[in-house]
Amino acid sequence: MDGKRWLKDRMADLAYLWHRVPGRKPTVRVYSMDETLDELLQGGKSLVRFGDGEIVMMKGKSLKLQQASPELAEGLKRILGYEQENLLVTVQGIFDGVGMYHRKSRQFWKDHLLFCRKIYKRYCNGGKVYGDTAVTRCWYAFADKSRCGQWFGKFREVWRDRQVVVVEGTRSHNGVGNDLFDTAAGVERIICPPKDAYASYQEILEACRKFPKDRLFLLSLGVTAKFLARDLHRDGYRVIDIGNLDMEYEWFLQGSYDKIPIKKHEITGEEGNRKAGYLEYLGQIKAMVGEIGW
Repeated sequence: MDGKRWLKDRMADLAYLWHRVPGRKPTVRVYSMDETLDELLQGGKSLVRFGDGEIVMMKGKSLKLQQASPELAEGLKRILGYEQENLLVTVQGIFDGVGMYHRKSRQFWKDHLLFCRKIYKRYCNGGKVYGDTAVTRCWYAFADKSRCGQWFGKFREVWRDRQVVVVEGTRSHNGVGNDLFDTAAGVERIICPPKDAYASYQEILEACRKFPKDRLFLLSLGVTAKFLARDLHRDGYRVIDIGNLDMEYEWFLQGSYDKIPIKKHEITGEEGNRKAGYLEYLGQIKAMVGEIGW
């Protein structure tokens, strides 16, 4: 570890301890994992998730798969402010401690809070309780993985007997090759650009609006998913921003404690999917939006 990294980590440790002094109120109130899942199961709410990437973009920084812009930053700030009823906004449940994560993840989130705590304090709604974003990443980061199977099981109940529409990038393949969506009544898909999808936002939104209101939308489209969740929920759809849930589920099924590559993420195009045997996946595609390179 270089000197700068060591110093940053120690500063993060000190700042974390300072905010953990007994009597100090947490920056944001966040439901537990089970409480968050129960809000989805019992309350029938929609969900929009904020990870570290969305918070960083609010500071004007680009991400690997999405270029930053003032329009995106301002939109994310409004959504983080919990502006709609029954649209559960989630952030990482790190304000009461990070002891549930393994060492590497604990340090990552301490470092994140060092540079981003002010963003949460300024833009989160103090009158609301947020969900825990970790419900969609409920395997890799956790030190004790004994509850992970139960959490995935609860999530799979959210879409039991529902017709779902998966909005995803070309390589995502959510639910392909595993049983993540086996509880659903049926799966349809909208395939979108894997990078800078927000440039095709209006086209993606209109493709979604062609489906009837009884569909449950599952979004796996990075920053663009936040705006889709907001607008589709406002239109009367139920929407769950699942983020990288499928990737975490693959690691869970494989029992991998590392972030190993997922083979299906390397496959793109109709020919590539046919060679991989993903014929059911191809049959589920109802729309392809933007320049996806197929």
